[in-house]
Amino acid sequence: MIHRLEKVLKKRVRRVVGLMSGTSADGIDAALVEISGRDEDLKVNLVAFENTSYPDKIRLRIFELFAPQTSTVEKIGYMNFLLGEIYAKAALSVIKKAGLAARDVDIIGSHGQTIFHAPQTVTQYGYNISYTVQIGEGAVIALRTGIVCVSDFRVADMAAGGQGAPLVPYTEFLLYGSADKNILLQNIGGIGNITVIPNGCTASQIIAFDTGPGNMVIDGIVEAITGGEKRMDTGGCIAGSGSVNQELLDMLKGDRYFTVPPPKTTGREYFGKEYVNRILRYMKENGITNKDGIATVTYLTAWSIADAYRRFIKESCSADRLIVGGGGSHNPVLIDFIRQEMSMHGVETFIQEDIGFNSDAKEAVAFAILADRAIFGVPNNLPSVTGARSSVMMGKISF
Repeated sequence: MIHRLEKVLKKRVRRVVGLMSGTSADGIDAALVEISGRDEDLKVNLVAFENTSYPDKIRLRIFELFAPQTSTVEKIGYMNFLLGEIYAKAALSVIKKAGLAARDVDIIGSHGQTIFHAPQTVTQYGYNISYTVQIGEGAVIALRTGIVCVSDFRVADMAAGGQGAPLVPYTEFLLYGSADKNILLQNIGGIGNITVIPNGCTASQIIAFDTGPGNMVIDGIVEAITGGEKRMDTGGCIAGSGSVNQELLDMLKGDRYFTVPPPKTTGREYFGKEYVNRILRYMKENGITNKDGIATVTYLTAWSIADAYRRFIKESCSADRLIVGGGGSHNPVLIDFIRQEMSMHGVETFIQEDIGFNSDAKEAVAFAILADRAIFGVPNNLPSVTGARSSVMMGKISF
C-alpha cells in the first residue's frame, strides 16, 4: 500500500476531495480541488463542488446520537459505517461532476460527523482526559472509492493537549494571509468561529476560536416554531420581518461563554437543544413573537462576532476587513447585522464571493488541504489556536 503514497508524494499537482459535515448535520459538502506546491507556496484550485442533503430519516438518526439519553453504542457503530458509505457516494459524485474518474483522484480528506465534543479536561482515575467523537468510517470510504482516505483529524490535536478545534485556521493562514492587511475570517456554520491573520504573520501568530452560536440556535428556533416543517430561516425572511427584542438579547448576551478567553471551542453540547428550549420558554413567558425571537437570535450571532473582536482581538490586532463564509453568509439579514456591528469598530465586512471564493466550499476545501498535508507527513494543527502542547500531524490514513 505504501507505494500508492509514494506515487502521490512525487506529484506536482494532487487531486483531492474534501468532505465536510458540520454541526448542523444538514448534509455533506464535497469539494474536488487541485493542490500544487507545499507549505506557504501551496496553491489550491477548486474544480467542482457539490452539497448533498442527508435524507430526513438518516438526519433524525444522527440527531439521536447527539444526546446520551437517545444514543447507544449500537446506534453509533451502525451510523459510523453507514455514513462511510454515504460519504464515499458523495466523493464519487463530485468526482463525476468534475468529469473525472476515481482513478484520477489521489486523496480524500473527510472531517466526518461530530456527535460529541468535550474539549474541557476531566480528571479521573489519575488521568486528565478530554475527548471527541467524529463518525463516518474512513476505511469504508477508502474501500468503496479505491482512493486513499484521511479522516478523524481532531483526535491527534487533543492527544497533544489541544481542544481539537478549530482546525480550518491552518488552511486559512496558507490561503488568505496578506502582507499589508489584518484579516479576520469568520465561518458561520452551526457554530461561529473566527480566525485572526495579522499582516505578514507566521503560523504561530494565528489566533482562532469559536465565537459562539452561528446558525445552530436560529435553526433550532425555526424548526421548533414550524413543527419541523422548516430547518432554517432561508434568506433571513423570518428575521427580516421581525424586530430585535432588547430584553431577550440582553439575557442572551449574559451567557458566560462569551467572556471565556481563547483558546476555546464549543458545539451542540452547549448551544444545542437545551439552550434553544430555554429561549423558547423565555419567549413564551414574555410574550415575544416568533418573528421577533428569530430576529433576536440572528442578531445574537452578529453581536457575538463583534463582541469577540472587541473583547479578545482589537487591542492586539486592529482589523481592516472581516470575510464571512459558511452557510450563514447566505442570510442577508445576518450579514447586514454583522456589517452594522463591525462598522462600529471600523472594520469592513465581506462575504467569500466578494473576493472570488466559494462560501459553501470553504470548509470542504480546508479538509482537502489538511489531508494533503497529512499524506506528506507535515504537522497540520496550530497550537496557538487549539492550545495543543506541540505541532502534530492530524488524520488517520486508510487504504
